[in-house]
Amino acid sequence: MCMVSSMARNELRPIIKLRSTAGTGYTYVTRKNRRNNPDRLTLRKYDPVAGRHVDFREER
Repeated sequence: MCMVSSMARNELRPIIKLRSTAGTGYTYVTRKNRRNNPDRLTLRKYDPVAGRHVDFREER
């Protein structure tokens, strides 16, 4: 029974990679709620390679 609920959870909140738009290749890994954010996610986070905050876009 636990396996069925975890499969449904993974479909609703998939693990996504956020890649830096600064071109450094740095990534964050997070989950997103597909029901609230059906399109690609963009977050402003710190890129330690660039040394500043930049936009991170969801990559598929």
